[in-house]
Amino acid sequence: MAANSSSTGSKSVAGGGKQSGPSAEQVVATFQRMRQEQRSMASKAAEFEMEINEHSLVIDTLKDVDPSRKCFRLMGGVLVERTVKEVLPALENNKEQIGKLLEVLNQQMQTKGRDLTEYRERYNIRLVGEEEKGKPSAGSSNKEAGDGGSSKPSTGVLVS
Repeated sequence: MAANSSSTGSKSVAGGGKQSGPSAEQVVATFQRMRQEQRSMASKAAEFEMEINEHSLVIDTLKDVDPSRKCFRLMGGVLVERTVKEVLPALENNKEQIGKLLEVLNQQMQTKGRDLTEYRERYNIRLVGEEEKGKPSAGSSNKEAGDGGSSKPSTGVLVS
């Protein structure tokens, strides 16, 4: 996995003609893109969890209802009339499929989180408001502490 990350970094560098590594702007842009991807995954996961909860609520309600009773289901923007015995298995199947998608998405989010952490460590990226390692929390931000106390002040990238 690390080989893929480093090869992507060299592709962006090859376009610029420099072989020393990506510029600070490229590092920040890549980091921001990776963070945005992780945020969108988290948003989608929350959406899936809400759908699972909604499905559970409807399934629990329909379990106590007569199977031959009429119910309505929205399918592709069209409200169709069905019976409970037709709708209930479809809802349970949908809930199961959404659960599987959620598991896959959570695994992808964990992988993206590890990649993001590796990228932060590789390029010494610090976020605004984040305490420096080894420094006591004295209320100072990275903007104040970033110039004087860091062991590698010129290699770090500060991201807001």
